Amino acid sequence: MPVTRGMTAPTVPGPSVLIVTAKWWASSARLSLALLDHGCRVSVLCPAHHPLRRLSRLEEIRTYRGVRSLRSLQCALRDIRPDLVIPCDDGVVAQLHSLHALDPTLRSLIEKSLGDPGGYAITSSRREFMRTAAALGLQVPHTERILAAGDIEAWRHPAAGSGVLKVNGETGGNGVRICASLEQARAALLEFRVEVRWIAAVKRMIIDRDPLALWMRKARLTREISMQRFIDGRPANAMFACLQGKVLGVLSVEVLLADGPTGAALVVRRVRDERMAHCAQVLAEHLGLSGFYGLDFIIEAGTGKPYLIEMNPRCTQIGHLAFTDLASLAASFSAALGSSPARAGPEARLLTPVDSLALYPTALRVADEHRHLVDSSVLDAPAGEPLLTDELARPIWPQRQWIARLYHRLRPIRHSHSTTFAVSGSGEPG
Repeated sequence: MPVTRGMTAPTVPGPSVLIVTAKWWASSARLSLALLDHGCRVSVLCPAHHPLRRLSRLEEIRTYRGVRSLRSLQCALRDIRPDLVIPCDDGVVAQLHSLHALDPTLRSLIEKSLGDPGGYAITSSRREFMRTAAALGLQVPHTERILAAGDIEAWRHPAAGSGVLKVNGETGGNGVRICASLEQARAALLEFRVEVRWIAAVKRMIIDRDPLALWMRKARLTREISMQRFIDGRPANAMFACLQGKVLGVLSVEVLLADGPTGAALVVRRVRDERMAHCAQVLAEHLGLSGFYGLDFIIEAGTGKPYLIEMNPRCTQIGHLAFTDLASLAASFSAALGSSPARAGPEARLLTPVDSLALYPTALRVADEHRHLVDSSVLDAPAGEPLLTDELARPIWPQRQWIARLYHRLRPIRHSHSTTFAVSGSGEPG
C-alpha cells in the first residue's frame, strides 16, 4: 500500500497517533493540527485528496481504499504501530470494533485507544446508551426502541407530545427526524426502514468518495430505530478527552446557529455548566472510555436543565479550541500521552471565555439573513497552514469532480436552512 511521508519530520520525539477519517469534515484536520502543535507525531488514514493531506508535518499518509476499507485500516494499524488511534467519524469506530473482534493482534491498541470493550455495544447504540445514562442517574429524555409502526402508536400516548425518531448508522443529523404528529413519525419510520441498496452504496463510494460505503452495506450494521421525547430548548455540546476512564478535560458550548434544527453547529459560545461536565465524568468512568467523545444536550426552555440526548464516540468540532483560562482538549490529551510542553504554535491562538465562535469553514456558507451572527463572532480559521485554510474554504473535493457535478445537476443536493437559537439569559460563560 503506498505511503506518503511528510516533508518535515518532528524535531522532538513524541507520542505517535494515527488519525483515521472517512468523512470530509474539517474537524479531523483541525484536531490533527492541534496535536502536532502540542508535540504529537501524527499519521493519517483518509480518502485521496482529503484536506488532511494539506498539513505539512505529518509523518505518514495512508489512503483509505473504498473496495477493501477494513483491510486499509488493518494494514495502517499494523504497519504504523501508533501509540493510539483516533477515529473521527462513526463508521471508523464501527470498523475498529469489527477489527477488535477479528484480529487479536490489534486488540491491545484498540482497547488502549477506545477503552473497555465491554462498553462498545453501549457506545455504538443510541438506545443502549440512553438506557445506560438513565440508569446512572443522568438527566435524559424518555427513549424507546421502535420495531414497527405499532410501537410508535403505543409511544405517542396523549401525554407524550412531540417525539424525535433516530436511526443508528447516520451522522450529521441525517438520522434524526423531529415528529410533531403520528403521521410524521410513520413517514420517518418508513424512510429509516428502507434498506441501503447496493446501488446506493456504490453511489456513495463513487460520487461522495466515501471509502466505508461498501463495507457498511456488506456488514449490514443494525439500523436500530428509537423514539425520544422531544425537549423544547436550545442545543448544546460537550466534548471531552479521557484515558482509561479518567477525564482529562471538558469543553462545553451552546449552539447559536446550526445547519438546520438537528444539524451541525455553525456558531457556538462557550458555557460553564457543571452538570454537563458531570455527565462526562460519570460516563467515562462507568464505561472505561479512552479517546475523544462528544455529548449532545438540549437546554430545556424555562428550566435551563441540560438533557443528555446522545453521545458521539469520536472527536467533534471543538477539540482544538484553546482559551485564556482553559487549555484545548488536544493539549490536555497530548500532555497525558507524555508529549513535550506545548509550544506557542499559531494554532494555539487563545480565545476569551465570552467569545462566540464561527466554526470554519461551514460558517462561511450561511445565508445572508444569518451573516450578522458570523460577522460578530471570532472566525475560527486555522493559522500557519495556508494550504489547509484554502482547501477548507472550497467545496469538498468530491463535489468538485465532473461526475459529481453531473450527478447533482440531475439530483440537486438538498441544503438545510440554518436555524438560530436564543442564547441563555443567565448562563455563565466558561
